Amino acid sequence: MGLTADKVTIRGGIPLVGRIEVKGAKNLVTKAMVAALLGETPSLLKDVPNISDVRIVRGLLEVHGVKVTEGDQPGDLILDPVDVESAHFAAIDAHAGSSRIPILFCGPLLHRLGEAFIPDLGGCHIGDRPIDFHLDVLRTFGAVVEKQPNGIRMSAPNGLKGAKVELPYPSVGATEQVLLTAVRAEGITELKNAAIEPEIMDLIHILQKMGAIITVDTDRVIRIEGVDHLDGFTHRALFDRNEAASWAAAALATEGDIFVGGARQPEMLTFLNVFRKVGGAFDIHDDGIRFYHPGGDLKPVIIETDVHPGFMTDWQQPLVIALTKAHGTSIVHETVYEQRFGFVDALQDMGATIQIHRECLGAHPCRFGQRNFNHSAVITGPTKLHGADVVVPDLRGGFSHLIAALSADGTSTVSNVGIISRGYENFIAKLRLLGADFDLEG
Repeated sequence: MGLTADKVTIRGGIPLVGRIEVKGAKNLVTKAMVAALLGETPSLLKDVPNISDVRIVRGLLEVHGVKVTEGDQPGDLILDPVDVESAHFAAIDAHAGSSRIPILFCGPLLHRLGEAFIPDLGGCHIGDRPIDFHLDVLRTFGAVVEKQPNGIRMSAPNGLKGAKVELPYPSVGATEQVLLTAVRAEGITELKNAAIEPEIMDLIHILQKMGAIITVDTDRVIRIEGVDHLDGFTHRALFDRNEAASWAAAALATEGDIFVGGARQPEMLTFLNVFRKVGGAFDIHDDGIRFYHPGGDLKPVIIETDVHPGFMTDWQQPLVIALTKAHGTSIVHETVYEQRFGFVDALQDMGATIQIHRECLGAHPCRFGQRNFNHSAVITGPTKLHGADVVVPDLRGGFSHLIAALSADGTSTVSNVGIISRGYENFIAKLRLLGADFDLEG
């Protein structure tokens, strides 16, 4: 699928029923591919999903001289970084597209080549994701950063040295940046207020397999003892808990029954609690989790998104569709991204009663409370959704629009659905497996 032109016409009101499989997490796999740059021997990454973000990172690796080939099993990728080389700006820019992943190439490339270049960065428009902090971190390690008209060039004339870093907020991207830079920096790095998401921990497992020395304390402090040599790794990626939660929300909103193969309970503990409070049911199996609507009325809830182990921001958008069917008033307080409710306009056009507020409508004020962002939503239900013409704004919002169209009465046209392929492998084929009634154009 492309990233802009694709359009789906959905005839809603049909429960989604069946089994689908989820592979490795987008938020881990792409970072694990970058980590392969740090090794001096090939790596084998298993359960890699066929999504556009993976293809972007593969292209970026290949223009830097990394040989990427498929392994013996579906989803296996072999990454051989023996011949890493500098890439021309135009080649990097052509492969990067709207992805923000190039910023994470910088630490590994500075170690391997002594220089790195990144073009202007894109990504989903869901809030402020400045790269300035990434650049400040790299400077702390000893990188020289030079801003140029078409991007940013970095060099490390004296090599990279361990540093003390304290994050103002436990950012996943910033934590990944520190890890990927510190493992081969000279000396010890101490990172305070680090993100500890399961995907971060899985990245740490990968780096340890490569030869890194990393300790994680219970107070969000990560210490990395730099080493001068790393080998490749063999690793099966953690499952994509965001995709699993999205299909769970689809089962609930359409009054369906979906078995998500590959999903696991420990990484979804917080989501499962909220899913049950809303009125959804689930069964835990060795090979996945069954999510279903058990009948009866759905119940309103109050959700505040947060960093792990809190309720993930990527979970709230798909679940909002089910909350439009709950009997009563639900509140969603978004504390991670300040502009994550852009998808609500389309839901209102489809008949949802949702009000967006600038105030912190939750138990505690958040960092957006004084910044005049619309970051709280009040959802009143139950409301019947009806078909409408919808344009996908971003990855998770786009999947939420699909769920809304699938659960609505009548016909909906959802445009720009190619964005969804950034994080959902073969989602069109999975919809067919689950019995959805739709036509694809584009």
